[in-house]
Amino acid sequence: MKGHSGSKKRFKRSATGKLLHKATGRRHNFSAKSIRRKRALRKKRVVSKADMRRLSLITVHL
Repeated sequence: MKGHSGSKKRFKRSATGKLLHKATGRRHNFSAKSIRRKRALRKKRVVSKADMRRLSLITVHL
């Protein structure tokens, strides 16, 4: 079964098998966001359980 080429670029599998994705809100309006908030947005996020089930079929080869 083929994996989704778009999801290969957007998701990464962690060592424990969880899916990681980049945080949203990193495109514009940085002057309105606090330094602490911008620093937190640099980190990767774990995909939620609800989305994990949906993405498990797409991200077969990650």
